[in-house]
Amino acid sequence: MSSSNSPADPGPVPVDVDRLLLAALARDGRASYTELADKVGLSVSAVHQRVRRLEQRGLITGYRATLDPKLLGLPLTAFVSITPIGAQNEDPPALLAHLTAIEECHSVAGQESYILKVRVASPDALELLLREIRACANVSTRTTVVLSTQYEDRPPL
Repeated sequence: MSSSNSPADPGPVPVDVDRLLLAALARDGRASYTELADKVGLSVSAVHQRVRRLEQRGLITGYRATLDPKLLGLPLTAFVSITPIGAQNEDPPALLAHLTAIEECHSVAGQESYILKVRVASPDALELLLREIRACANVSTRTTVVLSTQYEDRPPL
């Protein structure tokens, strides 16, 4: 394991106990140090130190609550591929950052330049969002509506 503490260079992915800690926290970011200690077979203070070190190295970048979009009134998920129209000097992600319905923005290789993951209340709301995306960023769009989701936000460990 690398001794580097630089967030820019986290070094190799940790093995064994650190990897178990990362997997446990990825599945439940609210797990207590006591619960984590039980899972990995270390003392609470040793787990606390390891978690703090993983945070300092940039392997743990934050903690968040996972919200249910359907219960928030956003049952429709779609992926919107966007391609700039004509010569483009603007930055589409920056031009679209104010649109809260856009949950994710990925730069991609292929026919499109970016793929956006959006969540909205209805097909009408999606249509309005698509108009706004096209107008704000001067892009063409291709949209795929999600029918159902078997899993998402899976941790990489």
